[in-house]
Amino acid sequence: MVRITKVYTRTGDKGSTRLVGGKKIPKDAARIEAYGTLDELNSVVGLARVFNDDLKRQRVPHRQKEAEHVASLKPELPAAEHLDDILRQLQNELFDLGSELATPADFSYEGMFRVGESEVKGLERIIDSCQKDLEPLNSFILPGGGKVGGFLHQARTVCRRAERDILRLSREEELSPWLLTYVNRLSDLLFVLSRWVSQKLGEPEYLWERGLRSSERKAARSGRAKSTRGAKKTAKKRPRKGT
Repeated sequence: MVRITKVYTRTGDKGSTRLVGGKKIPKDAARIEAYGTLDELNSVVGLARVFNDDLKRQRVPHRQKEAEHVASLKPELPAAEHLDDILRQLQNELFDLGSELATPADFSYEGMFRVGESEVKGLERIIDSCQKDLEPLNSFILPGGGKVGGFLHQARTVCRRAERDILRLSREEELSPWLLTYVNRLSDLLFVLSRWVSQKLGEPEYLWERGLRSSERKAARSGRAKSTRGAKKTAKKRPRKGT
């Protein structure tokens, strides 16, 4: 059991902190950067959970067809009603991952958790299950696709940064290779989850349009503006009723 009785300790006021085991290092050290980015990632996943909770309360099946669809979802898939379970699992594993990174290679303690093959395989099973419900991609996806999907896309980008941080740290200090493998696979899962959730919630995906240049976008906006002005002029010319 973890017991926290005081939030501030003043021990880090001069820019240093202690790893598990008591070793003192600067707060901008590569190891701190690595598990600090995991903490940031965990926060974004938490935001996705918050918005998913709101959507779950709003999206109660009220039509027979929708109710039958919800009932037909495979229980092992992270469908709308199971997404919170998946994200809660990820948040706990990210905390465990951060704890492992906060422990130097020359220190260990009884009951210490270390990420390994089983955790990586667990992520892969979820990815494979979700992929069965998704159409193959014909274009790159732009981040978005509803609030939950959007936050999962953001989590994916933070996860990629965490991967880079851990890679840099691995060049300086000894790390388990499973750390890097887990974070790499997690970014894949977050991408697939963002697509899967958007599909299940009926949210549109934003697709990348190759070669869409600023001049073309301006022309499109200009065309819409002219159309709007023309409609307004036409409306002004119409005689009022009763005249």
